[in-house]
Amino acid sequence: MKFKTALATVTLSSALLFAGCGNGDGSTSSNAEGNENNSSKVEETSNEKLTGSVGIDGSSTVFPIIEAVSEEFAAVQPDVKAPVGVSGTGGGFKRFIAGETDISNASRPIKDEEAQLVEEAGIDYTEFEIAYDGLSVVVNKDNDFVDQLTVDELKKMWLESGNVKTWADVRDGWPEEPISFFSPGTDSGTYDYWNEVILEDEQMRKDATLSEDDNVLVQGVMGDKGGIGFFGFSYYYENKDNLKVVPIVNGKGEAIVPDHDTIMGGEYEPLSRPLYMYVSNKALAEKEQVYEYVKFALENAGTLSEEVGYVSLKDEEYKAALEKLEEVSK
Repeated sequence: MKFKTALATVTLSSALLFAGCGNGDGSTSSNAEGNENNSSKVEETSNEKLTGSVGIDGSSTVFPIIEAVSEEFAAVQPDVKAPVGVSGTGGGFKRFIAGETDISNASRPIKDEEAQLVEEAGIDYTEFEIAYDGLSVVVNKDNDFVDQLTVDELKKMWLESGNVKTWADVRDGWPEEPISFFSPGTDSGTYDYWNEVILEDEQMRKDATLSEDDNVLVQGVMGDKGGIGFFGFSYYYENKDNLKVVPIVNGKGEAIVPDHDTIMGGEYEPLSRPLYMYVSNKALAEKEQVYEYVKFALENAGTLSEEVGYVSLKDEEYKAALEKLEEVSK
């Protein structure tokens, strides 16, 4: 079923500013990084007043983008309820498989075993990429000796078998001061991504503090002089005055800091990655409010992802996603 509705355009009051970031308590802010004079728009949505709800859960990394989508969608469709849960990517897929949600946000692709469970549950779905993220490694702002880290050093630090207790264990010349580790929880797609790319599926150290709430990790590193952690770029940028981001040595031997250009250009590797929405095809076909919400999200994800601190896809990628939406919602 495709919904044919009149269209309206709503203009955001804020300027399109890349460096603004959202956080898990629902707040958003704006900061400039070269786009001070650009105005932003929320694109088209239905003039028809809709009712009902949209069930959404999943990644804490994706949360700031989708929270912004829900806030702007509520301005034009106030009778549609679209609260955004933060169960982590894995937790979100569990609810999606159980048929409890229409949309599952993810900071990694769906796993084979999750896809199998979705199929067994009789749920057809569509994957949409919505933005890019640069997973950020941070230390306490008073740390004055960590200038960069290699992937091998990160692996040694975070493996249970690495036997790293102090900074001196990481690199000669660094102080014999204890390290405190902060990591997304096991239901987080960021945890899975780190485990695959950095740890190569070996056992993460058992003494790391784990949480699906990235704000807990931010506060942990801020409050511990020996702290180190990792999470989505938006959460770093929201707290950049109170954290120190660590340059990561890429495959070319260059120490790269995550920012808009290095994430989009691919220089910040291997920690750059796409972010996703997984949507029930049945919900798209049968619930007009879900179709309109997803359409609205894809039309505005570029603008809103930049405003909350992530990196937009190319215009043609969003256009292709909208065409895919039209096909699956017929």
